[in-house]
Amino acid sequence: YRGEGILPASPRDVWECIKPVAGGLRTKWDQNVKDFEVIEALTDTISVCRTTTPSAFMRIISPREFVDVVVMKQYEDGTLLSAATNVEHPLCPPRPNFVRGFNYPCGCLCIPVPGEPDRTQLLTFFQTDLGGYLPQTVVDSFFPSSISGFYSNLTKAVKTLKA
Repeated sequence: YRGEGILPASPRDVWECIKPVAGGLRTKWDQNVKDFEVIEALTDTISVCRTTTPSAFMRIISPREFVDVVVMKQYEDGTLLSAATNVEHPLCPPRPNFVRGFNYPCGCLCIPVPGEPDRTQLLTFFQTDLGGYLPQTVVDSFFPSSISGFYSNLTKAVKTLKA
């Protein structure tokens, strides 16, 4: 899946809302992220993280957990990147009451809009196997509304951050 939108905030403000760090803002505004924890920091820009999600889609989708290696990078033009992919880690075995999901390579790019310092182009890419026994029709129905909600809630979050 790919999402794209222009947000009414600087790339730094958008990044503040989405950056993959423990104690970050993402758990406050993203309805699909219940908790985010760093299992092991490999460097200051590469870490192994666990993300848990609440039940969703009228509880048809039970809580999930995802373990990923995450890299963050800033480019010369001011673009900020977060990229991740599934990994297994000895300090992070599957937990009861969660279905272990699997993220294929995915990420977010906060791209400055030339000449408009208070606007950011946000590109999101992800391909997720939710795991468990979900009919494909449920998965196909969930993701488009989830992406739409992500952009809508993020827009509200950056406006709150600027206030």
